[in-house]
Amino acid sequence: MRRRQFIAAIGGAAVWPLAARAQQAGRMRRVGVLMDFAADDPESINRLTAFRQALQQLGWTDGGNIAIEYRWTAANPNRRREFAAELVSRQPDVLLVSTGPTLEALLQVTRTIPIVFTSVIDPVGTGQVESLAHPGGNATGFTNIEWVISEKWPDLLKQMAPRITRVAVMRDPSSLNGSGQLGAIQAAASSLGLELRPIDSRDAASIERAIATFAQQPNGGLVETLSGAGLLNRRTTIAAAARYKLPAIYPTRAYVSEDGGLMSYGPNAIELFRLAAGYVDRILKGAKPADLPVQAPTKYELVINLKTAKALGLTIPQTLLATADEVIE
Repeated sequence: MRRRQFIAAIGGAAVWPLAARAQQAGRMRRVGVLMDFAADDPESINRLTAFRQALQQLGWTDGGNIAIEYRWTAANPNRRREFAAELVSRQPDVLLVSTGPTLEALLQVTRTIPIVFTSVIDPVGTGQVESLAHPGGNATGFTNIEWVISEKWPDLLKQMAPRITRVAVMRDPSSLNGSGQLGAIQAAASSLGLELRPIDSRDAASIERAIATFAQQPNGGLVETLSGAGLLNRRTTIAAAARYKLPAIYPTRAYVSEDGGLMSYGPNAIELFRLAAGYVDRILKGAKPADLPVQAPTKYELVINLKTAKALGLTIPQTLLATADEVIE
C-alpha cells in the first residue's frame, strides 16, 4: 500500500464510525493504537501496515468486523498523556502501543483495558509487568532488545571502523531504559579502549549542535541507542554523521534501509508488529493479558549499507559481510 493511501485509510479510521458500530452490533470490535512516531513517518506506516495485514490474515478486517483508531505522539510527553487519555475514554477492546513511554502513559490511565506492546525494552525492571512468564496485569507483548545486545553496538562499530577511539552515544534522557543501554555500552567500550560521550536526543537542533561539537576532534564514531526520540530524529542524526564523516551504528534496520545509515544491529520491528496482531487476536477471542507471556526477539539482524561505507572511505571486513543478514548496495 502506498504511503498516501495508507494515511488516507487510517485517517478514515480516526473516529470509530457510529453507523458501522450500530450496523455491526455485537460483532464490531475496537482497537486503539498509540504510536510514538509522526503520522507520516515511513517506518510507522510500515509497522502498522504489517499489523493490519496480520490481523486480516487472522480474520479481522478494519471497517468490517474491527475498527482501529490511531494516535501519534511524535515522542512528545504531553501528547502521550493526552492521547492515552483520549483512547482510554473511547473504551476499546484492546490497545496497541509502540514503546515503553507510550505503555507507561496508558498504564497511568487504565489498569483494566488490555494492552499489547511491541517495543518495550525492560517491562519487568520498569514495573510495567510482574514477570515475563506471568505479566500479571492488563499489559503484555513483545520486548525489542536485551541489555546484552547493547554491548554489541560498540564492538561491531569498532570492527567496521578500527581507527575510532571516541564514541558519541545518542540517548533519550527521558527514556526509562536509557541508563540500562548506556551501562551495557560502557561495559563493552571499556574493553575496547573507547572513550564515550553521551549526547541527549532531545530535538533536531540540539542533536546537530552536539554532533558538530563532538566531531571537532578526530577518530570519532557514533552509537544510537533505541528510543522513540531517536527514531523520530533519525534523519538528523544520520545526516550529521554523514556530514562529519562519523561511522555510526543504529538499533534498527529502518535507519539503514530507509534513511542511509551505515549499519544497524537489532530486532526486526516490523515482525514484532505482526506478532502483536496475534496477541490482539487472542485477546479479542477472550484471552487475558495476564496469562500471555511477554516474548523476547529470537533473532537480531545485522544490516550494512555499502554505499554509505564507501562514502565514509571504509573497507568492510569480510567477517562482517559474511555475518550480515542484509547488505544494501
